[in-house]
Amino acid sequence: MASFHHLGQSNAPIPHQALHKLSTRYGPLIHIFLGSVPCVVACTPETAKEILKTHETSFCDRPKLAAVDFLTYGSTDFIFAPYGPYWKFVKKICMTELLGGRMLDQMLPVRHEEIRQLLQFLLKKANARESINVGSQLIRLTNNVISRMAMNQRCSDDVDEADDVRKLVQDIAELTGKFNLSDYIWFCKNLDLQGFGKRLKEVHKKFDAMMERIIKEHEEVRKIKKETGEGDSVKDLLDILLEISEDDSSEMKLTRENIKAFIQNIFVAGTDTSAITMEWALAELINHPPIMEKAREEIDSVVGKNRLVQEPDIANLPYVQAILKETLRLHPAGPMFPRESTKSCTINGYEIPARTRLFVNVWAINRDPNYWENPLEFRPERFLGTEENGQNQMDVRGQHFQFLPFGSGRRGCPGTTLALQLVQTSLAALIQCFDWKVNGTVDMEEGISMTLPRAHPLICVPVVRLNLFS
Repeated sequence: MASFHHLGQSNAPIPHQALHKLSTRYGPLIHIFLGSVPCVVACTPETAKEILKTHETSFCDRPKLAAVDFLTYGSTDFIFAPYGPYWKFVKKICMTELLGGRMLDQMLPVRHEEIRQLLQFLLKKANARESINVGSQLIRLTNNVISRMAMNQRCSDDVDEADDVRKLVQDIAELTGKFNLSDYIWFCKNLDLQGFGKRLKEVHKKFDAMMERIIKEHEEVRKIKKETGEGDSVKDLLDILLEISEDDSSEMKLTRENIKAFIQNIFVAGTDTSAITMEWALAELINHPPIMEKAREEIDSVVGKNRLVQEPDIANLPYVQAILKETLRLHPAGPMFPRESTKSCTINGYEIPARTRLFVNVWAINRDPNYWENPLEFRPERFLGTEENGQNQMDVRGQHFQFLPFGSGRRGCPGTTLALQLVQTSLAALIQCFDWKVNGTVDMEEGISMTLPRAHPLICVPVVRLNLFS
C-alpha cells in the first residue's frame, strides 16, 4: 500500500513511470490513496487479466473527472460516459456508422488522398531543404482524415484556422490527462488551485463555437435537400447523429450536447493518438538506421520503386507491421487507462470495494521483463516468426495481456482497425519516399498528457528518396 505523497518522492514525475517504479517496490497490484480517493494500479499482465477478463463486469465504468466532465458536456460523450444503455447505444452508432468495415472501405480514397497531400507537402519542403515539425504535419493528416469521415469536410481549409483546430485537439488531450487536485481531494472540489478553470473554459468555448458552426452548416444543407427533394445517397456521421436527434421514435434521444461530445471524442481519440504513434515510430527508425533500411528493402521488394505503397500492400509487409507493434509496445498511445469498480470483488486475494478507481498501467505491462526479452530495446524482430517466443502471433486487440496498446474488453478502443490502416500505410509511405535528416540522435523523452506525447517535437529535414509524383 502506498499513499499520495509517494508519487512526489519518485524520481519519475510522469504518472505511469512513477507508478511503475512503485510497483517494483510494492508488487503487481498497488493500493494507493490519491488524496481521499482509493485507487488500485495493475502493473503486470497477470493482474490485468484477472481484472479485465475475470472481473470485467465489475470494472466497466470510467471515473468522473472534473476536466473531462466539463469538456464533454457533463460526460455525455462516448469514451467517459457511464456504462449502461446510453453508452451501448452510442457505441453501436460508432461501430456501424463510422468504424465498421463498410464505412472504412468507403473511406479508403479519403485516407489515400490525405496521405498523398502530406507527401506532396513534404516533397516541397525537401526541395527547399526546410525543416518541419513532424508531429504537427501528422496531426494535420489524421485530423483531416477523421474530420472528413465524421463530417464530410476538413475543419478548415484555411491554414491558420486549421492549425488552430489542431492546437485545440491537442489542448483537449492535454487538459483531460493532467492531474487535477479537485478530483482527489474533497476540500479542493470547488477550488481552482492549479489554474485549470480559465483554460478549460477557453478551450471549451472554442470547441463549442467550432461545432456550432459545423452543425449549422449541416442543418442548412439538410434543409435545402429536404426542400428540393434531393436524395441523401452519402451521409456522414454528423448527418446520422442529427437524424437520430430529430427522431422521436429513436431508442435514445440525442441532444445537441451529446452530438458535440461524441464528435469531440472522435477528434481527440482519432487524431492525437495516431499522429503520436507515427511520430514515435519515425523517431525510433531514425535512431535505428539498420531497421529503417530493412523496412525499405521489404517495401521495395513488394511494391517496387515506381508506385506509392497502398493500404492493400500492408498485408504483404510483415516487417512494417512488426515496427508498428514494437512502437505500440514501447510507446502506447494510452499509457494508462482508468476504470472504476461498480461492485466489490476480490483481486489477487484482496477485497476491492465498489467505487475504487483502477489504473491499468499499459506502459509498465508492455515492458515487463518476465514476458519481453531486453524489454527496453527497440526490436521489431520479436514480432516476427524468427524468434521462438510466440510473439509473432501476438495481436494488438487486447487478447494478450502482456501487450495492451488498445486496451481490452468492452471498453477497449473501438478505432483499432482504422488506426492500424491509417498508421501502417502512412508510416510505410514515409519510409518509402524520404530519408530524415536530424542533428545527432533523436531524444526519446516522454511528455505528460492523457496520451503519450514526446516531450520535445521531432524536427527533421525530409530528404527525397523516391519522387513518385513526377
